[in-house]
Amino acid sequence: MHGDAIDLYWIPLGAGAGGALVRWSGRTYEAVAARVAGRPRCDLYHSAMIVTVDGVRTAIEMAPVWTKRGERGVVAEGPVGAPLLGRSRLFRYEVRRWTGGSIPDAAAAVDGPLTISTRSDVARQVVELVPDFPTGVWGRDELRTGDMWNSNSLVSWLLVRASVDLAGIGPPRGGRAPGWDAGVIAASRPSG
Repeated sequence: MHGDAIDLYWIPLGAGAGGALVRWSGRTYEAVAARVAGRPRCDLYHSAMIVTVDGVRTAIEMAPVWTKRGERGVVAEGPVGAPLLGRSRLFRYEVRRWTGGSIPDAAAAVDGPLTISTRSDVARQVVELVPDFPTGVWGRDELRTGDMWNSNSLVSWLLVRASVDLAGIGPPRGGRAPGWDAGVIAASRPSG
């Protein structure tokens, strides 16, 4: 780790305690997606970041509402699957900007954290942008990007909006990060 930095974590989907349902549904989704696309199955990844500015660490991620209780820096919520389902806490996600917080399952990250930038101004901008993230329906393509909206969309959207060059940045070899392209495309569109 550095002083001011943006550290990206690639966490296997469903890592950690209680991840059996997430792993199962992810594997099922990937099996169908791979078959439709005529490609081999890949490991799926969830991305999250720890951003350090002026020595203060901030955990940034998007996760289901029900995964954690207490203080966690929630700045927004959105529905999972369909707007109507989002009326239930079981089908809601939250966008977290947790000062002094942590990322559950960070220890499971493949290849540890990847430092994306050590520029103070870029790190500060990423932290400031979190509340501006558009809270679309998780798992849908409402923004017509050709990719689903999810936790990977948050990370890529923030990095693109902060003008981070994403060339060469992606999930570990043999892996996919559904939603990553959705965030890149949405962030690249003019604001309005």
